[in-house]
Amino acid sequence: MAKSGKPRRDPRSSPPPPAAGTAADVAGVVDPRGVDALRGEIDRIDRQLVALMNERATVAGRIGHIKRATGQGTYDPSREETVLDRVASTNPGPLSGESLKAVFRELISGSRAIEQHLRVAHLGPAWTYSHLAALHRFGSSVEFVPVASISAAFEEVNAGHSHYGVVPLENSTDGRIADTLDNFSRLPVKICAEVPLRIHHNLLAACDRTSIDTVYSRPQALSQCRNWLARHLPDARLVEVASTATAAETAARTPRAAAIASRQAGVHHGLTILAENIEDVAGNTTRFAVIGHADSSRTGNDKTSLMFEIEHRPGGLADALAIPKKQRLNLTWIESFPLPARSGATCSSSNSRATATTSASAARSAPSRPAASGS
Repeated sequence: MAKSGKPRRDPRSSPPPPAAGTAADVAGVVDPRGVDALRGEIDRIDRQLVALMNERATVAGRIGHIKRATGQGTYDPSREETVLDRVASTNPGPLSGESLKAVFRELISGSRAIEQHLRVAHLGPAWTYSHLAALHRFGSSVEFVPVASISAAFEEVNAGHSHYGVVPLENSTDGRIADTLDNFSRLPVKICAEVPLRIHHNLLAACDRTSIDTVYSRPQALSQCRNWLARHLPDARLVEVASTATAAETAARTPRAAAIASRQAGVHHGLTILAENIEDVAGNTTRFAVIGHADSSRTGNDKTSLMFEIEHRPGGLADALAIPKKQRLNLTWIESFPLPARSGATCSSSNSRATATTSASAARSAPSRPAASGS
């Protein structure tokens, strides 16, 4: 009989331990070494991870020194996105790509904090969707500055009290966020990056659903859940408040009240999730803008936002839109809206794509003047 060439094992001996991270290991094959030995191995790996993470932070710090010496900012959103995408693309598992991106996001955030203490303004209080978008973009090693309104976030950045702000720009269900575009029309801040965030609304309360007579939330959240509310809580009174986190805080101290807010807001205020993902449209997404004064470096796969005024005359907007056509830019989003305090003035917003570039534009009617731009 021909031999296979592989060493034969004694069937009476114990099986060899599976390699860590292999399919067999993940599938639940019992390792004969026992819990204590495996925990010891985890401790050893953790020590290696700590050493490597600090080594990485040290190298990042050297890059930060070079940036400061050449007048560059320490926050580079395009570079950070490149790093996170590379981490996900080279991940063999068993951890998911999103899990690894979350770990590296915090590692990048902590490394950045060694070089610069960043202040980031957002619509507060904590655990609003704006706060969650800020966490997703900056990690937790920054100072978050919760403010009472979108206008206040713009003012924080414009006055230099905060380095950056995170504000909602548009929602896939309800369209543009008027407050944000109005503030772009009056303050000279730039869009430095964007954060697309899937919005999952939850019904939160400290009572059961049958006891609810009032539902609190931000107007946009109530609008995005109006069909679900009509079916399941047709008699409840809907009350608009400044933010979804404020709604959760109110529901926590008000009898027979519920809130529509994030899961994190419910956990923070000790509320029960009575219903999950109650938004009417699957894939409900809000695009947030990171605002600041710094220009972003080009990557070749960018989205650029423009705001401009046009003459208030017949065909003024059509003439303006002929420019991206001439430059072979494909518009993917456009909005027009009146400027406050200007009779007849109009503002428009649009996205466009050309070759490897995506461009977003906002135009407003009056004398032609760039108001805000970024990538």
